[in-house]
Amino acid sequence: MSTLTVPTAQDAAPRSSRRWLALSVLALAQFLVVLDASIVNIALPVLGQQLGMDTGALAWVITAYVLAFGGLLLLGGRLADRYGHRRVFLVGTAGFVAASALAGLSFSAEMLLAARALQGASAALLAPAALALLTHLFPDAKERTTALGVWGGVAGIGSAAGVLLGGVLTATLGWQSVFFVNVPIGAIVLIAIPLLVTRDGARTPGRLDVAGAVTVTAALVALVGGFSAVEQLGFLHPLPLVLFAGALVLGAAFLVIERRTAEPLVPLSVFRNRSLALGNVVMVLGGAAMVALFFALSVYMQAVLGYDALAAGLSQLPLAGALVLVAGAVPSLIGRLGVRPVLIGSLLVLAGGLVWLAAAPSDAAFVAQLLGPTLLIGIGLGGAFVATTQLAVDGVEGGEAGLAGGLINTSQQIGGAVGLAVLGTIAGLRTAALEADGATAADALTGGFAWLFLGAAALAVVGAGVVAVWRRG
Repeated sequence: MSTLTVPTAQDAAPRSSRRWLALSVLALAQFLVVLDASIVNIALPVLGQQLGMDTGALAWVITAYVLAFGGLLLLGGRLADRYGHRRVFLVGTAGFVAASALAGLSFSAEMLLAARALQGASAALLAPAALALLTHLFPDAKERTTALGVWGGVAGIGSAAGVLLGGVLTATLGWQSVFFVNVPIGAIVLIAIPLLVTRDGARTPGRLDVAGAVTVTAALVALVGGFSAVEQLGFLHPLPLVLFAGALVLGAAFLVIERRTAEPLVPLSVFRNRSLALGNVVMVLGGAAMVALFFALSVYMQAVLGYDALAAGLSQLPLAGALVLVAGAVPSLIGRLGVRPVLIGSLLVLAGGLVWLAAAPSDAAFVAQLLGPTLLIGIGLGGAFVATTQLAVDGVEGGEAGLAGGLINTSQQIGGAVGLAVLGTIAGLRTAALEADGATAADALTGGFAWLFLGAAALAVVGAGVVAVWRRG
């Protein structure tokens, strides 16, 4: 297992005398970011009726957040490195709280979409800065691995709990509550972090690579936007093709700028850290499998099995519980076996659970045919998320911790967008083929989702293979 680099001098002093309490508050902020990506889905039908938004407009409620978040993550991570991790974290959290309040108070579609974009931009500051603070709070390798176990568990809960909380809040308090719930939690974070974490040390930020920031942000927005357009329009529609071409051109321009500038936004030398590079490659694959899985599982339970939103959320609690328990146990396993064996094993367990889930019929009984595979999936996701994040921050210099946090979050966002677009398209084509052959609507949807789950399993297996053959260094 690779060694951890001691933070730079300005970050060498302990950032908190109550590190584990500080970690819990940082994890709470990360929980909000992850939760917000899924909790809104359940509220969309009610929200659309009250604000007069059609299906196309409702898609932008999700897309506005994803584009701003995914597009600005690298810039957010670099701003945290340059201007202080605590400072940027607090700015991002304050922005997220304010944007959540604006979203809940929205009286028009335009106001809501602007608030969602502000939420995503604020999350792009918050998320990488939070992970950077974690690396400084726990410079010791063993303690950092344990902290990342907590981090992974909380992030996994956020992903799985979004459907449940969205259903409960929308049904009892209205769609506005899925946004307002962020306000008191965010306020706790804003009060606690200044009390628990010391101020950032003196910094000499120098010039910000404006050209690099603009080109990489535009490239990421075009890329994520292209895959979001694929979900609605298909791969051959002119809009996603134009966006993909734009992303390619802007990405090439970004590489040229980063090679020539004296103070690059993303020093390309950071990818010489093989652990960081491997962690990001695996996160792209894992993010693709995870986002497609949670989307398909929720739709399968409601559209095929007839669960309501609350029942669909409750049925994912075993998965979330397994994920949390495993995430807490994985750090000790990594300490004994090393991060790579644990990651390979976790990805293979995840693949096994997905293959098992693909065999579920259109009239599946939860205990007999869904509980087992979802538990396996939770075990695999818990281990894979923690081990992948560990790889992505291993050996990172203190002055690049924010960049590392931005990279791993960007990889997850890009992977999720790609996975949902590609696997969702495969599922749709399979469903259409089965319907053409005379299958019932339920059987056709089930067959399409089976292919999606098998595709996600293939991604997990590929990830395990990449880890096995990737050179150390």
